[in-house]
Amino acid sequence: MKQLKLFISLLLFPLISLNAIDYTDNNETKTFINMMHEKFNYKEEYLYKLFKQVRENPQVPHKITKRVVKPLSEEYRPQGSWDIFSRVHLENNQTELGVEFMAEHNKTLEKAYKEYGVPPEYITAIIGIESYYGKNRGLYYVFDSLTHLSFDVESKRKKFYQYQLQEFLRMCFREQVEPRLIKGSKSGAIGLAQFMPSNYKSLAVDFNNDGKIRISQPIDAIGSVANYFKENGWKKNEPVGVRVAYEGNRFYGLKTGFRHKYERKYLPNIYPRENFDYNKKVMLIKLEKEKYDELWYGADNFYVITRYNHSDYYAMAVHQLAKKIKASYTKKYLHKKEKMLYASTIK
Repeated sequence: MKQLKLFISLLLFPLISLNAIDYTDNNETKTFINMMHEKFNYKEEYLYKLFKQVRENPQVPHKITKRVVKPLSEEYRPQGSWDIFSRVHLENNQTELGVEFMAEHNKTLEKAYKEYGVPPEYITAIIGIESYYGKNRGLYYVFDSLTHLSFDVESKRKKFYQYQLQEFLRMCFREQVEPRLIKGSKSGAIGLAQFMPSNYKSLAVDFNNDGKIRISQPIDAIGSVANYFKENGWKKNEPVGVRVAYEGNRFYGLKTGFRHKYERKYLPNIYPRENFDYNKKVMLIKLEKEKYDELWYGADNFYVITRYNHSDYYAMAVHQLAKKIKASYTKKYLHKKEKMLYASTIK
């Protein structure tokens, strides 16, 4: 019945464009269709209809709200690799919009914290960096992008993208959505949380219990990010990282990055700049700035963030944005509640 509904919707759906590409003559596509039929019982007729109408240009034609990147001012700005990376991910109203997102979805974020142990500010920061709080959920039609990446001769990582295409179609079948209408990133990431299709079944959750998983909507996206962190080892009430002091302006001699861990007692002359209640092994995370290296301890929860994107800089941007959002949110909302509570007690 599910396949019949999708097949009927496909027949009623108009031709994508005059420049649609027919992939059904491609031998790899035929092999893929046969695999989907044999392994997952998909109707070949349905799949041939899909692959006959692949958009030549999968970019979404209508206007999408993009993150506005402020140009460099006339005043000189530092040009170290972290200086540049942090400008992209920590400026342009990221903190302010994050505070608004936390305020709007406070109950859902608190529910996620109770269930998964992931603080609201980290969930919010992920959604901010991945989709600009939902304002940029994707500039490409996912089915068409994944088809090009899977079967074009010049495409790299073809097996990886064929697996993503497989899981994307399976997700569309489970959730009963039209494959050619879903928008995402050029590589196939979907929704506010920008999950790859292969992560959808095991990590995305129906957090509002409506029988559907829609990470293009805030409630399911929040629950899914929290579940992603929890499944990758997030520990409640453990720190993420702390900036440390060291001798000199540039750090050399020890390997840095999330792949290397050290006992703190074997790191002489490196010590936290503030209280760091953590007794496990730590990573050394180096942020290269124009005139010096900023060095941090990374805890296990820092490593968890890198499972979302395997980059020290990405994980540090999430951590720093989360701290900024929490500080601003506390100042704007929690202090206000405290003042109101105090005022009510003296009446």
